[in-house]
Amino acid sequence: MGIADGPRARGESGSRTSGIAVSTRVRLARNLAGRRFTTHPDFSERADVLGEIRRAIQSLPEGRVFVWRDLEGESPLERRLLVERHLISRELAEGEGPRAVAVNPEQALVIMVNEEDHLRIQCLLPGLAAHEAYGRVNRLDDLLSRQLTFAFDPGYGYLTSCPTNVGTGLRVSVMLHLPALVMTRHIEKVFRAVYEMRMAVRGFYGEGTEALGELYQISNQSTCGKGEEDIIDDMEAAIAAIVHYEEKARNKLAASERGQLEDRVWRSWGLLRHARLMNSEEAMRHLSSLRLGLAMGVFGDLDPAELERLFLYSQPAHLQRLEGRELEAGDRDAARAAFLRKSLGTRPG
Repeated sequence: MGIADGPRARGESGSRTSGIAVSTRVRLARNLAGRRFTTHPDFSERADVLGEIRRAIQSLPEGRVFVWRDLEGESPLERRLLVERHLISRELAEGEGPRAVAVNPEQALVIMVNEEDHLRIQCLLPGLAAHEAYGRVNRLDDLLSRQLTFAFDPGYGYLTSCPTNVGTGLRVSVMLHLPALVMTRHIEKVFRAVYEMRMAVRGFYGEGTEALGELYQISNQSTCGKGEEDIIDDMEAAIAAIVHYEEKARNKLAASERGQLEDRVWRSWGLLRHARLMNSEEAMRHLSSLRLGLAMGVFGDLDPAELERLFLYSQPAHLQRLEGRELEAGDRDAARAAFLRKSLGTRPG
């Protein structure tokens, strides 16, 4: 049975399902009419675009509660913190010239300015929540369109710097935790079915990055030729099918490979509580094992919210923020191990 023939999208009922679909991001790409794309190296025009968009955001009823971050003036560490929180892309963090991000207080609504397009309007919500996220993004898009004139062609739709975004400009991305499919060696088969449906599999930080902690992002590849609701429905159907296969793989582990599962979880628990050096990839892998262990009922010694905090604060920029200084890679590995030991309550010595 292919993914397209699998179960249709359904609500996130049950701890396993909600734990598999970690978060949903919905993004709209927009450009200002009469302005050159950000791929043109004219920083003065980008500054004009940035100013125009900032005024439009501040004129909205809720616009003044958005926190505006001028990224050109931010330190590399601060920009990396925003990447690790999935509030901005690596491309925006590492770019040049006038660029910014506006974030609402709950950090769910984000407007990136002068990334690949003039605006990237996005909403990030926990679990599988594509329709809700799209509703919030669409409302913000409608409000901004009253203040700004977007580049639009009646035949092609919204015009973007990358042809794959032309049309609706809509990108739906769901972060999935798929350790059981990896352990049962079925992950590649599932991903082949995803590719056949013209969807993309990306790493933890999006395009061009590797998966960490068996966390993968699944997103639509094309935004042209379908309406927004159709794109969302297709995505949720595909995600529900992948979740179904992950659940089947977890059931198989529980039924026939329980010893292997328990060994993996408890080995990770021991290493996280006692290791003296641990790099980012190791930390994510072992925290992933604990996440699976909690979902499978192997052990219950950790609050899920605390586990999510450990995922975030084990990452390099957050770790350096905790330490209050920039650290070389080896020092980060030692600091990360100490942070995890303390957080998980190991005895000193």
